[in-house]
Formats: sequence, structure tokens, C-alpha cells
Amino acid sequence: MCNKSFTGKGRLRKHQRLHDGVRPYSCGIYNKSFTQQGNLKKHQRVLDGERPYSCSICNKSFTEQGSLKKHHRVHDWDRPYSCGICNKSFTQQSYLKNHQRVQDGERPYSCGVCNKSFTQQNHLKNHQRLHDGERHYSCGICNKSFTEKSNLRKHQRVHDGERPYSCDMCNKSFTQKVNLKVHLRIHTGERPYSCGICNMSFTEQSNLKKHQLLHDG
Repeated sequence: MCNKSFTGKGRLRKHQRLHDGVRPYSCGIYNKSFTQQGNLKKHQRVLDGERPYSCSICNKSFTEQGSLKKHHRVHDWDRPYSCGICNKSFTQQSYLKNHQRVQDGERPYSCGVCNKSFTQQNHLKNHQRLHDGERHYSCGICNKSFTEKSNLRKHQRVHDGERPYSCDMCNKSFTQKVNLKVHLRIHTGERPYSCGICNMSFTEQSNLKKHQLLHDG
């Protein structure tokens, strides 16, 4: 089918399941199935919150050993994958590919419901949960649920009072990195969002949209 070759018969059998659509390993909680038992175990770790592989430098933990190895490059400053256009370098080849798609404007992953397209498959999966109404990640304090685990983590900071992102100029702190980024524009004077009609500029896109209503009205 694809002429890919393998060192052992077992690996070839596992690979052929991708072509045959055979997924013999099923999750007992969600209606999700896998071609390999190892992938089911990884999935179960995510559900259980189990992260057995820890970084000895920063204590960040991971569900897979391969993810820990990739993470180590952050500390080693090992960035072997470089962009030929802007020379930006990355720890993983997949990060470089995602970066190149942004530059090329390529969005190969499209939603079958609303035709919105994305540069990464996981972004499409997260988006599809909006249509499915699927919210797997719930807050243990207020029961608010989310489509993405990262959004649950951000939300939990509201309860914990955790504000890990601090401004070096005025020491104001924020629960999310994006809020710090917007705040820094007050100090730098950066106004990246400009009105195409009167050239008035803004620190936030939402403020530009409100302003444009004045022209539309």
C-alpha cells in the first residue's frame, strides 16, 4: 500500500492496522479505540492524570518518555530544526513544520461542519469539540467544564489565586501569558491593531472591532 518497510513482522502487522482501520484496543471510559495497546495506555494516562516521566531539572512531568526526551532540549538549548526563511530554530521537527505552515498560509486541517481550517490537527480536534458539545475537563471546585485541559488549568488559577506571569516594569501579575503580553503594550506603546479607515491604532483586537462599529454605524 505505502511500501514502508519494517524490521519485524509484528511491527508490520501493527502498521497494517492503519490501512485496514482495525482498532482492537478500546477505552472503557470514552468511545475511543486504538490500533496499538501502547497508544491506549498513553490515552489512559491522560485521563488518570498519570505522568510517570519527570524532568530532573525543572520537575515538569510527562505521560510519555519520548515527550520527556524532547523536553530536555529546552534545557540543553538544542534546537536542531531551523527555518530557512527567518532562521528561527526549534527543538522538534513538528514545531518547525507548524511554523512553516503559518508562514506559507497553509491550513491543511478543515472542519467538516463549518469549514474553518487549521495549521495543526490538534487545533482542529479542539475546535470540533465546540460542535460536539464535548467538555471532558471539569473543575473540581465549581464544576465548570472545558473542551481543553489547558483552559481548565488557566481557570483553576482563578480559584488558586495563582498569577505566574509578572510584568518586569510594574510587577503587575496575570493568570495568563496572553494577558501579560497585552499589558506590556501599555509600557512599550505598541498598538498592533490599526483601523483601515482612519488609521487609529489599538493595543487589543477587541478594541479595534468596537471602534470599527463607529464607522459601520
